[in-house]
Amino acid sequence: MTSPARLWLFFRCLRWALMVAAVVYNIEFILHRSDHLNSFGQLSDATAFWMFGLPLAFIFTGFFELMMRDRAGLPRPAFGRDWRPRA
Repeated sequence: MTSPARLWLFFRCLRWALMVAAVVYNIEFILHRSDHLNSFGQLSDATAFWMFGLPLAFIFTGFFELMMRDRAGLPRPAFGRDWRPRA
């Protein structure tokens, strides 16, 4: 496996991890809303950072994933494509 292909795989795994982290954080916010709001009903700074930073990092990681896929020379996915290795 070449170095760009390994970086592509790294960014692919990181993108999915960031997506899961964003979903889990939003679920945690829904379950414990009062812990994330101040006395005026506004989001705390840390909550705003994580709530908007994780999805933004998810999006930019997807851009890096696309860039590394092109550098690695991997084919673009096609709908219904068989991803199993050929003999």
